[in-house]
Amino acid sequence: MNEAEQEKRDVVEQWSFDTRPILGRFHLWLEDVEVEWMRGERVLEFTRNLSFLDGRMERLLAMTGAVTAIGTQVFGHPGAGARLDKAGLNQVKKDADAISAYAMSESLWYLSRQLPENHAIMVCLGEGLMPKAGETPEMGSNPQIGFGRVYARPVIARHLDRLVVRLLNDPAYGWDGFYREIKESGITVWGAAIDTLENTSRFAKGAPTGPMTVLHLFNQPLQISRPYEGYVGMLVLPKEVVSQAAERAILLDFRAPRRLVMEAIEATWPGIRRDHVHVWTLGGKSREGRIGGLWKCWRDLGAHLVEDGWPLPSGMAAFTESGTYAPTYRVGTWLDEAGERHLFLCDGYAASAEAVQAASIASILGLDASMVTFTSRFDLSYEKEQDVMRLDPEAPDFASRLSALAGVSLTDDEVDDYRRMICEARDAGMLGDRATLTADHFFPEKRWEVLALSGYMGPDPYSGAPGVEEVSAGVYRATVRMVSKQGDKRVALTLRLGETFEQSRLVFSPLLNRFLAGEPFETRPVKISDSGRIRNELQTLCAEALEFLDAKTIRLHFDRIPPEVIPPEKQKALLEVLRWYKRRHPIWFSWLEMTPPGEAGRP
Repeated sequence: MNEAEQEKRDVVEQWSFDTRPILGRFHLWLEDVEVEWMRGERVLEFTRNLSFLDGRMERLLAMTGAVTAIGTQVFGHPGAGARLDKAGLNQVKKDADAISAYAMSESLWYLSRQLPENHAIMVCLGEGLMPKAGETPEMGSNPQIGFGRVYARPVIARHLDRLVVRLLNDPAYGWDGFYREIKESGITVWGAAIDTLENTSRFAKGAPTGPMTVLHLFNQPLQISRPYEGYVGMLVLPKEVVSQAAERAILLDFRAPRRLVMEAIEATWPGIRRDHVHVWTLGGKSREGRIGGLWKCWRDLGAHLVEDGWPLPSGMAAFTESGTYAPTYRVGTWLDEAGERHLFLCDGYAASAEAVQAASIASILGLDASMVTFTSRFDLSYEKEQDVMRLDPEAPDFASRLSALAGVSLTDDEVDDYRRMICEARDAGMLGDRATLTADHFFPEKRWEVLALSGYMGPDPYSGAPGVEEVSAGVYRATVRMVSKQGDKRVALTLRLGETFEQSRLVFSPLLNRFLAGEPFETRPVKISDSGRIRNELQTLCAEALEFLDAKTIRLHFDRIPPEVIPPEKQKALLEVLRWYKRRHPIWFSWLEMTPPGEAGRP
């Protein structure tokens, strides 16, 4: 055996050993590991860590991305919603989101047992809390891993859960009290921003590219104090452009006139053609009221607005109906076959989790990201949106100032809705003292680090990464990108299912989903781990219906479960399942209380 073959065997063996908690949980065998360095000096595996984490934890997180990608792509029914109506498509999306959230949450739970004893992972931002279906709320939220979810050894997790409950319920405690108590207790909390399935609609419709899972882990918690998802205006430029403008005492951020941005681009790369400045924004009719003026501005300047199907340097086609995170990796310049320079940049808006994720890797990629918090209404243009959140919702003249900004007289209900959105953003920590935000705003200590992981279910047009590939029957290859300030590498992990296909489907399916689909629960052997699984799944499937009475007790309010999230007939089945568990195993399920349908307000 030559040296290269021996090194390959050593790498696979060490990865298998380090990631065995996740491999064992999902009944998988690791067959191959391939590492490609995108940035940084290539080194032998295990000789240098990529981030603030130790090497084993990095490998466990990479395996989390791979398992989530494979589980979702193989068992999440991609393309099953292509010919369905809106309600049917929505259900396919929720089922896929449930599998992706379940795979990632279970992976995080198992890897958390390998954390140092005084460490924890806390989810600070999650994607899926906000109802999104043509930008309207009728479809309900999606399964997701959201704010306050703690992954740690049991003693640490219980302690942090108590602090999170107090943070949510005690206004006098607040973020400062929460963070102070964490520091005094000697616990190191790593914050996370998670989107378990980005581009869910593309996944459900069977689009050939785009679906991915994103996990950003930070060396400190984000300064977010409650569940939040909204929209954020965002401009991402190469640092050279921002520095060039600064030399002329011009500040380039989201609020800057785009004319100044174009002038800075031309000053940075003299001779660049304006039609070679490619501006990526979200597209579609539903966005026209909000950013139609931005599109016109760039077109009037001679720039090219990236459209669906436009060929990227990767050889794949761009899409603009969703997916504001991945295009960040493409921001920058390149030379075409004729030697002419092109520039790709991102503008417009994104969901809050995607925006913070993109902003947190911007400096690593040599970029500058500027953000402005938006509302979740689409009535006002971006020029007005960037000022709405700066209004004081408690001011006596709030209604008149808001109407003046909108340019129309608003009803009392509309004023109340805007007031609510401003208060929610303020209370969550999404509003800063400055007119624009950067990633630094979200961290209590301004010296922070991130490890960004992307697991690709489908090929990614912006980075050129491949999606999940079936190597042979029951064997799948998933690519995970790992980015930190120390380096940037892609790891391809080839995994073999350790069970039959149908048995593996059960391994990757949430327990409650299986029961709601008709699998008998009364004859299934019950383990004490069912209690933790069901608690975890309720927090993922219907977070908005849960009330945390204290650190130990959760009340499930059935009247708060939107029928679009869990249909009424399945809610009845859920109630039957949970009552059965409570009756058969009252000690294991002492944490659960329920308010059945129609009994809201009863003791």
